[in-house]
Amino acid sequence: MEWLRPAGGAVGLLCLWLWSAGMARAATPDDRAIANDHLTTGDVVTYGMGLNANRFSPLRQLNTDTVGRLAPQWSAELDDDRGQEAQPLVHDGVLYVITHKSTFAFDARNGEPLWRHDLSFEKRMFRVVCCGMVARGAVLYRGKLIRQTLDNRVLALDMKTGRELWSVQAADWQDGYTMTGAPLLANGVVIAGVAGGDMGIRGFLDGYDAQTGKKLWRFWTTAGPDDPGGQTWTGDTYLHGGGATWLPGSYDPKLDLVYWGIGNPGPWNATVRPGDNLYTDSVVALRPKTGERVWHYQYIPNDTFDFDGVNELIQTELEIDGRQRQVILNANRNGFFYVLDRATGELLRANRFVDTLNWATGIDPASGRPILSDTARAVLAGEERVIWPSNIGGKNWGPASYNPHTGLVYLNGFELSMNYKLMSASWRRGMMYVAADFSFRLPEDGPPLGYLRAVDPLTGERVWQVPYDPPANGGTLSTGGDLVFTGLMTGELVAHDARSGERLWSHKTASGIIGPPITYELDGRQYVAVMSGVGGLLALYLPHPELARVPRGGSVTVFGLPQEQAR
Repeated sequence: MEWLRPAGGAVGLLCLWLWSAGMARAATPDDRAIANDHLTTGDVVTYGMGLNANRFSPLRQLNTDTVGRLAPQWSAELDDDRGQEAQPLVHDGVLYVITHKSTFAFDARNGEPLWRHDLSFEKRMFRVVCCGMVARGAVLYRGKLIRQTLDNRVLALDMKTGRELWSVQAADWQDGYTMTGAPLLANGVVIAGVAGGDMGIRGFLDGYDAQTGKKLWRFWTTAGPDDPGGQTWTGDTYLHGGGATWLPGSYDPKLDLVYWGIGNPGPWNATVRPGDNLYTDSVVALRPKTGERVWHYQYIPNDTFDFDGVNELIQTELEIDGRQRQVILNANRNGFFYVLDRATGELLRANRFVDTLNWATGIDPASGRPILSDTARAVLAGEERVIWPSNIGGKNWGPASYNPHTGLVYLNGFELSMNYKLMSASWRRGMMYVAADFSFRLPEDGPPLGYLRAVDPLTGERVWQVPYDPPANGGTLSTGGDLVFTGLMTGELVAHDARSGERLWSHKTASGIIGPPITYELDGRQYVAVMSGVGGLLALYLPHPELARVPRGGSVTVFGLPQEQAR
């Protein structure tokens, strides 16, 4: 075993196992591979299993008849007891996984370790990480694995060796910034966002040249005085106005538009920052080469409930009012399911998809703005109220999937409220900047907190749902075999019939699953891979007794049919 210092003097260690001389020499994923990631069955090179963020695979070797025989093929420990929220990637027989502190490459057939790259951080930095020391994914492009790090670097590693190729410092953690998301690759540009919306930051998106790491542009998500939308902020409130960008967006190559969800404004107390506060709680459409904003739609102007607008932006085509429309689908934390025209940002549908919602009475179809309820107005007047849904949302960050054959979106839903009251607060560099007091309300002998739901995107209505308590939050995977996979915080990976919701299979892994599974084909066999390792937001803040009993520890597990049955 040989230990090597990464190039450029960067912090971290690179561990190369020298017995891996026979490792698969991964060919380079190019622009075509990125653009076709949703179609190719042997590769998963992007977060979302495609630029359209559908998380759908046409593979059908695993189906409603065969999934009951699915069994573990190999697993590997990841030397990390923090939350494992990342999506694996696979290319040319190599499986790549990341944790908050490491990047691994394994032989996808048998789990043989090929290389490992480690990071190290200042311990002081951890105080600005609001929701667990996590990482969510990477992208494979032209011989590079490109990821983000908690200390705000965008980092490119050699796919074959793990050697560091370039590294760019995007922000200073002492200002409250961290990077927990996955980058998006669009038209040769790496687009990276930041976390820290509750730490008094000013959010942004950066675009970098994928080959060199050169910074090309920055889009500030809180409009300044000279920016379009700058009049929606009072004074200098935009400087600490939140608008984090911690989940990756999606990209339409034909329109050459990147779609990205923008997080909540800060502090949560809306009365201290009058105005619509653009572009918080919005989706923005940008040109990837320049960062130019083409359009935006704001879910909640002047949000006061921490309804982060960052959830995934699924692309598809739907017939609406007799016309085929190219659309974006968004199951928002605020409890409404949005359908937008992805060329113009026009609001086409906005329907409730949760059982209980009391902060608004609906969405005005003409203006696209929410109609605030008396309950919301009472909160703005300084009163304490019970708010549905809580700021965990009707759906949290765990990515939904879309099956074009069923026309349904499959998501991890929540039915949870919070006691909520606005407070006062003053900004201090790198400190929490919330200005609200809240606590989750767990029902006694009430309905479950969470569900796996199949939702009609045009109506928000549920075709079926299956209760899960503790709730699932790792996201879903849909397949051409009419299956929906999701992971549970108690450790099980489960498969359901996509049309009926019937649970067909489950297997308990070593720890809780809080990240999205993938599927791929290798040597004529279909595999499913998922990371395990309880942690993250819900494990930190949801006072559920079962979660305390889930063992910690990071691992990745790969499942497949027995070889003699994989035909």
